[in-house]
Amino acid sequence: MKSKLKIILVAELLLLIVFLIASCDPKPKEETVLAETSEMSNASFVANPELVPEQPIAKLAIGDAAPDFNLPGIDGEFHKLSDYEDADVLVVNFTCNHCPTAQAYEDRFIQTVKDYKNKNVAFVAISSNSPIGILPEELGYTDLSDTYEEMKIRAKDKSYNFPYLYDGDRHEFSLAYGPVATPHVFVFDKERKLTYSGRIDSSEKPGTANAEDLRKAIDMTLEGKALPVDEAITPSFGCSMKWAWKNEYTIKTNKAWQEKEVTLEKLSPSGLAELLKNETDELLLVNFWATWCGPCIIEYPEFVTMQRMYGERDFQFVSVSMDNIEQEAKALKYLKGKASALPNYIMDTDDKYEVIKVVGKEWDGSLPITLLIEPGGNVAYFVPGTIDALALKKEIVDHPMIGRYF
Repeated sequence: MKSKLKIILVAELLLLIVFLIASCDPKPKEETVLAETSEMSNASFVANPELVPEQPIAKLAIGDAAPDFNLPGIDGEFHKLSDYEDADVLVVNFTCNHCPTAQAYEDRFIQTVKDYKNKNVAFVAISSNSPIGILPEELGYTDLSDTYEEMKIRAKDKSYNFPYLYDGDRHEFSLAYGPVATPHVFVFDKERKLTYSGRIDSSEKPGTANAEDLRKAIDMTLEGKALPVDEAITPSFGCSMKWAWKNEYTIKTNKAWQEKEVTLEKLSPSGLAELLKNETDELLLVNFWATWCGPCIIEYPEFVTMQRMYGERDFQFVSVSMDNIEQEAKALKYLKGKASALPNYIMDTDDKYEVIKVVGKEWDGSLPITLLIEPGGNVAYFVPGTIDALALKKEIVDHPMIGRYF
């Protein structure tokens, strides 16, 4: 009996100890819930760009306080102005993925961040462009648009050494800063008063300058000195901001593209041989496809987008249907449904092996296949099977005939 009583007493004592330990948790329950909610919010952020009514855009003056912000970064965390309160100088760069000017200044900004690493200067980049306000035709110098997910890709490709934040849903915080173009930098002192606003430097072409205007602004701010009045605010040359109310032209252009005539011409094997010689001054992208080929019809809209992106550059996309000539109407119907307003051909032969012979031994006969052909017929990039759209866009834009800069 005594033994059983001791066991019961010990068990009750252990339960009491566990209860007391739990009750003494130094973090209040409310804080725990908030922390968990915050972590879930950061981890589960999904961009949702919206149309918003036109709003006033601020124009910060020298001496104005830095507007607060709370924005998701590509690191999965939310970033606030107060996160950088220990820095003696804060640089906020409004930039984006797609703008050729932003890309032209990218390496200079990265290098500036490296050079000021041990000088207690904080750097933050914000993309405030609305993805719904950007046309494929505006992406002729890039492989990426300005979506939150594509920001992650660009940051990884370029090894960004600074937080890259997204404000493309409603521009809640960017409007308070009032950037006019990408890139547009703002420099704030220890009290977060504006000391400089404008360009990174005055020479857009890579290799021709070293962020002199930005560096001077940082250095003088660190020293507690004011910039000369005519140097404190400079013009910011680049792509205009894509605010979410500026979409009338986007709607109009998309509608016009959808209404373009779509045709399908017959192409003989000898005509194909001439096409593949590419005796033009353009980079030629050719895709062989068929309506009965599942992967073909799934990926095909990507090619139409590429034509819209790079069509005003030295570039042309051509589609070649491998459907039987009796299926011409079916192929044309599909192309019309995808607004394929570009050179479309259907092989005018029942001998598929003759077509394969013309293309060359690298083709094993399976569909789809895609060739990127330089003037003179050299195949710069060959894709058997389904394309990786992003990889192909990179091949196009980074080809010497195209390029990311003016």
